[in-house]
Amino acid sequence: MLYWHFGDSRINLTAFPAVSMFFYDGGLMLKRLRSLFWLLRGVRVFALVGESGTGKSFRAKLVAQKFGIDMIIDDGLLIKGDAIIAGKSAKREKLYMAAVKVALFHEKAHRDELARYLQKSKWKKILILGTSEKMVKKIAERLQLPYPAKIIKIEDIASREEIDDAIRSRKVEGKHVIPVPAIEIKRSYPRIFYDSVRVFLQRRVAPSGITTPKLYEKSVVKPEFSKRGRVAISESALSQMVIHCIDEFDDSIRIQKISIRSDSQGYSLTVLIEVPFGSQLSGRIHGLQQYIIDNIERFTGILIEEVNLVIDRFSR
Repeated sequence: MLYWHFGDSRINLTAFPAVSMFFYDGGLMLKRLRSLFWLLRGVRVFALVGESGTGKSFRAKLVAQKFGIDMIIDDGLLIKGDAIIAGKSAKREKLYMAAVKVALFHEKAHRDELARYLQKSKWKKILILGTSEKMVKKIAERLQLPYPAKIIKIEDIASREEIDDAIRSRKVEGKHVIPVPAIEIKRSYPRIFYDSVRVFLQRRVAPSGITTPKLYEKSVVKPEFSKRGRVAISESALSQMVIHCIDEFDDSIRIQKISIRSDSQGYSLTVLIEVPFGSQLSGRIHGLQQYIIDNIERFTGILIEEVNLVIDRFSR
């Protein structure tokens, strides 16, 4: 959102057509054409959302079977059946921030590889795993896919006890799961392989009346970055990055105050600014919002949920 403070009032500038015209540019038209492309192919995108370490990868195959999903996107990998068919695993990275960037497809060659495969191959349903709705939508956008039509939360398919056990295993033992058999991980990422686990799921009763179990094998890995601990960013460091981005974008804009809020969805920033009187607001301020988001996410790997720019005053 974009606001202007005038005395005790706050005006939502995006409500004005002149400010909102930027939505109708070539970028939006391209997105609409892509959406039409997938619509004509009958494609549907699903998402499984939950905080890091809550057991999403462990349950991904079960969700895929329930909804008849063809492929899974998990931590930088494109998985079909029991095979890794494209991408690279974030779990092989040595640094946590580097792993986050791989999971978010920051690298152009990485996301182009998956996008080309998805456009050329025949499939109907795909499941994207992520820590938040913002993350799965960002992955979908970067891979030129529609936004998820159905978002499943980990709390909907796992008990609180199961989630707590998964978190404990992640924090204490540094164990991660990749939803493919051990032989696939040993072939692709032997250095991080730790163990495997098998899960049996009852199939529907066949016409003969015999019920046969479906076996899923998952690989347990211990990435290098899990041995080194997590990396956090302080509000002070994040504020400095915001100041740098605004100064680099337009040094005539003055910052009055920066407020930062963080939760499981990412970081929300509110920035009070002073802009020169007569500045062209349409498009340019929105460009600044996107510039801040893109640069902070690219250089830190953290997710920016929103950037609220509040015009506190005009300077002469």
